[in-house]
Formats: sequence, C-alpha cells, structure tokens
Amino acid sequence: MGIEKHISITGTSSVSWKDAVVQAVSEASKTIDYLSSVRVVDQRAKIDGRKLVQYYVDLDLSFVIDRDRD
Repeated sequence: MGIEKHISITGTSSVSWKDAVVQAVSEASKTIDYLSSVRVVDQRAKIDGRKLVQYYVDLDLSFVIDRDRD
C-alpha cells in the first residue's frame, strides 16, 4: 500500500498561472522524489497599472513515501 504525503508550495510566473504551476512542479521535482499529483488551491496576480505582471498559484503537491529507502 502506498502512502502519500502532501506539502503546500507557491509558484510564481510573469507569463501565466499555467506557467507558474509548471515552474513550481519543475523546481519541486529537483528535490522531491516520486511526485504523484498537484492540486491548484488558489490563484492570484499582481497588477501594475492595468496589466497583470506577476501570477501566483498556491499548490497542494503530493508525493509517494518510499518505505524501502535506506
């Protein structure tokens, strides 16, 4: 039986919310093994004048615990 652990992270991008998710998962995968799913909890953006300039996503990231790891 697999056990999953969940962590909360925030991703950012100057391009889009989708890019913020992709960048956050990419960075997290560098230090966390066995990523299994991501859930977008919240989205927000910074406005400068009339333009969105920074996108933020709060994510619930899941990964499988490796019980056989030394």
